[in-house]
Amino acid sequence: MSSEGEKPLLRIADAFASLAETVRSDSEALEVAPFSDACSRVSILFGCLGIAFKFAEMDYVAKVEDLKAASSGISTLQSMLESDIQRNCVTQAGSHSRNLLRVKRGIDMVKVLFEEILAADGNSLKDPASVAYAKVFAPHHGWAIRKAVAAGMYVLPSKSQLLKKLNVDEESARVQMLKYITSSGPVINYVEDLFLSRDLGIDW
Repeated sequence: MSSEGEKPLLRIADAFASLAETVRSDSEALEVAPFSDACSRVSILFGCLGIAFKFAEMDYVAKVEDLKAASSGISTLQSMLESDIQRNCVTQAGSHSRNLLRVKRGIDMVKVLFEEILAADGNSLKDPASVAYAKVFAPHHGWAIRKAVAAGMYVLPSKSQLLKKLNVDEESARVQMLKYITSSGPVINYVEDLFLSRDLGIDW
C-alpha cells in the first residue's frame, strides 16, 4: 500500500515511458538496470491484488531481484541473453534469460489487466483480472495454481479499493493506465523479439 503523497501508478507509467523511448531508438540497446528498476515498480500492483496474485507477486519479485543483481555485471538485455546462450543455460531454472521471460509475462499481465479495467463498466476487478490471468499466466500454470487463482478472484479488491491503495483518483488512473499500456507494448515486444530472433521461443 502506498503512503500518503506517493503515486506508484505515475512512477510505473513514467518508468515504462522512458523504456519505450529507448526501445524506439534504433541506436540504443535496452540496459538491464533501468529495465529491472521499472519492473520493480510494478511489484506493488501484484501486492494490491491480494491472495489471487500472491504466487505471481512472490515469483515476479524474486525474478526482478535476480535481474537487478545481474545488472551490476551485465549491461544490456541482449548481452544477458547472449551470455546464457554461450553457456547453454537459457532455459534452465534460475537462468537470467528464463527469469527475464517470466518478468516479461508479469508486465504483460498488468498491461492486459489495465486494458480490461479501462474497457469494463462497474467496480469489480474479477472479470478484468480473470481475463488477464487467462491470457498471460494460465497457459504456463498447472491445475493446482489455476484452481487457487480462480478461488482468489472472489476476494479481489474492488476497482475503487485498488485506486485508493494506489493513492490515485479515477481520472488520473485512466491517464496513467493508458500511458503504461502504450509504453509497455513496445518493451514487451522488444523482449519477445530478443528470444524469437534467436529461435528460442517464448512459450516455455
